[in-house]
Order: sequence, then C-alpha cells, then structure tokens
Amino acid sequence: MTDPNGIGAHFGEPKARSLMVRPVRDARFSVTRLQCRLDGALSRVVSLPADDAYFLMFYFKDVMHCDVVAGESDSEIRRYRQGSICLVDLVQGASIRLVSDLDSLAFHLPRALFREVSEFSHAPAATGLRCRRGEIDDVMHNLALALLPLLAESENEPGPVLRHIAVAICAHLLHSYPDRATLSGGPDLTVWQEKAAKDFMIDHWAKDFSMAAAAAAANLSQGDFAAAFAALTGQTPEEWLMRYRIGRAKRYLIEKGWSCAKVAASCGYADETRFIEAFREVTGVTPTAWRARWLQ
Repeated sequence: MTDPNGIGAHFGEPKARSLMVRPVRDARFSVTRLQCRLDGALSRVVSLPADDAYFLMFYFKDVMHCDVVAGESDSEIRRYRQGSICLVDLVQGASIRLVSDLDSLAFHLPRALFREVSEFSHAPAATGLRCRRGEIDDVMHNLALALLPLLAESENEPGPVLRHIAVAICAHLLHSYPDRATLSGGPDLTVWQEKAAKDFMIDHWAKDFSMAAAAAAANLSQGDFAAAFAALTGQTPEEWLMRYRIGRAKRYLIEKGWSCAKVAASCGYADETRFIEAFREVTGVTPTAWRARWLQ
C-alpha cells in the first residue's frame, strides 16, 4: 500500500511498504517499514511536519542519529539500541539527522486514535503520552515482529489481524507511557537524563553496581535521581533494573535453555535464591514454572 502519511518519502524511501487501518472508528493507524541505506552519504536529514499525532519508531537494529532544531546546532549524536523505541509528539513537527543505516518500523498515531482506543478498551483515559528516547520495550518488540509478515504480503489485505495489533499497540502505549507530568506538575528528570541513566544500567545490567553511578550518568545526586526517576516512571531505579534483568533472564531460559543457576549468575544475581525471589516478584511464579508454561 502507498504510505498514506508520506512517512517513507520523508525518510527518502518513497516506495516503502506501508499498512493503514481504522481499528476502532474514524482515526487511522498506519505503520511503515523503513530500511534506509545511506550508501556512502555521511548523513540524511529527516523532517516530519507538525500534526495532531504521535510518531513512534521501533528499531530492529542499533542506529545513530541526532535531533535537528531550526536555528540551532544539531544535538549530540546518540545510539538507539536494537529493540528500543522512540515516541515523539508531532505537535511542532520533528527533525533528525541519520548518521547510520536504519532498520525500523515507523508508526503514525493520531491523538484521536488514542481517545477512541481508551473508550473501546480497558486502556487508561488518553491524557497524553510522554516522549521516549531509546526505551527498551519487549512488548513492542513482539508486536513489531507480528507486523512483519503483514508488511511482507503484497496482495492480501491484513484485515482484522492488523486492527487487533493496532489496538494492542495503542493500549500498551497508554498503559506504559502516560504523561505523568500533567499530574505531578512536571518531573525534574529530562528525557535525556532518563536515557543516560537507563543506558548506564543497561550497559552494566549483569554487574553489581551502585545506583550512585547511574545517578552520576544523569548528572544528579543519588537522592534527587531516585525521587525524579520514581515520579516520572512510577518505579524506583532498582525496580526498573530488576524488571530489565528478569526480561533478559526469560530469554536465557527459553532461547538458551540454561539452568536457573547459570541464568542467575549471568543476570547479576549473587546467588540462585535471590534470582528466584526477584523472578517471582516480577512474574508471580518461579523461573521453572514460567518456563514450563511457556513451553506447553
């Protein structure tokens, strides 16, 4: 299908495969498969026009890019990891400079769509989403993989499958990334400080480190960092790290078939008992029980 929002053309890929559906009523959901190759060029500037919508990118591979703001110097070039997302409000448009190849899915999500989904499903009332930069998101990873076969089909209409996935994506975003600033009066942690701290924790996730080091990555004291992180995300830094570690542990349990002891050692836990306790806290069951359910 021709890209209804011109996302592919904005990225220099006018023939990019795209899908569009109205999953609830009038507002439309669209997704575009982007595989941009710089082919020797140093960079490529991408500009999206202002719109009453959000723009969501899911990255299948690591990519490097920076923000471009008219009349200002480009921001710092940052790495966005495989399996992460960026979520941007298009109320004032958005521009980036790609400095590496891009392999991703791009979603155009009108605000009206979130209002419709919140009425249709059990999702929270749509009061706005907060900007995300390089947020690791395993749920979006699974939903993105489910979309790839639909995007690969050249003739068949995706029909109800795409509608179900569209609603699931919007409901997930509403549950996971509500704009808490509208309720709290604004967090002290900027999106870049949050990204720096989370990048530090991900880089050291399998090691025993002090949260003071993660706070330093965000250029904050440990106390200010902990308070701002919790106000913004609804989790303490320790809780966020635990959930990240358990997410990695699930992969090792299924994809590699490792023993609990080996998974515990590989995921930064001092012993198997502490790993099992953390796993149960996140999932409600032991690693052995979780793996048995998954394999059934």
